[in-house]
Amino acid sequence: MSLRAAPAPQGPDLDCWRKAQAAHAPALAEAARELGRLDATLAALPEAEAQGACQRLALDETEAMLWAEGLVLRRDEIGRDLIGARVTSDPEAMRLARWVLRRLDGQGNLSDLAGFLGLHRRQTASDMAGEAMAVRPRGADFDAAGQEFLGALAEVEDLHPLATGPLTLMLWRLAGLSPPERIAEGATWSARHMAPGCECLRFVPLGLHGRRVWTAYGPPVDRLSAHLEAVRAGAQDARQSVRQISRWAASARAATAGIKGDNPARVIAVLAARPLASAMQVEVEAGISRITAERMLNRLAQMGLTREVTGGSRFRFWAANLGRG
Repeated sequence: MSLRAAPAPQGPDLDCWRKAQAAHAPALAEAARELGRLDATLAALPEAEAQGACQRLALDETEAMLWAEGLVLRRDEIGRDLIGARVTSDPEAMRLARWVLRRLDGQGNLSDLAGFLGLHRRQTASDMAGEAMAVRPRGADFDAAGQEFLGALAEVEDLHPLATGPLTLMLWRLAGLSPPERIAEGATWSARHMAPGCECLRFVPLGLHGRRVWTAYGPPVDRLSAHLEAVRAGAQDARQSVRQISRWAASARAATAGIKGDNPARVIAVLAARPLASAMQVEVEAGISRITAERMLNRLAQMGLTREVTGGSRFRFWAANLGRG
């Protein structure tokens, strides 16, 4: 009896994703339209305000991704760490939050998966201990897994970028590029991969709606349906958030119109462009003295226009009180 070689393992059926896209063409068009409206809204803002809005969206997205992993880290905590304030949160969760924020801001080449994941950097003892507990291929095995992942995506270049989201997450898991519990890495790569045609956005924000799709399984037609709904709703929520900042700034300027000079408007402009700001940052960016910055921040807080996020009496940080927008 002759022995025959075992058949090679079959890869995912990529053609079914083309069929899923065709089946959901109207939903794809609507999701793309809402994302385009968000990008246009950002493009119409002053540069500093647009950058601040994108940073707020990235903080929201990072918080949602970490929560999907079971890591409860509030956006204010992440924002405070981002600007160098002392925080007492889980160091590993905060390390992951920093990585997500940097990648959502545009760092990392999508085609260099090891570099994107930060695997080329020098590892500390704690890093190596964490990697020992994780399930992730290394060295040549990782390179082979990465080539498999990118090669499969290259076969479906005809798909609309937004339609690749759930496929990307599936292929990422199949290739084993991240430990099974590490949701944020694949979700971040996918968010960046879906936004090549955007003018201001570097990633597609799903926000709270992403939790339904980042860990989803099932037939492509069902997963794509849920994903496109998450893109649509996420873009709408993000646009509302961006417009809320503009409304807050207009409301704050109107409320402080009776205060002499242009210091209120300068401080309001800084807070509109930053998720969080210290008195020192307001001093520098508004071009006023430290005493004036502190006095103005306290006065705005008394008016209900700002909120102090640390609850302390020293090293305080301020944010726009969007409930008054």
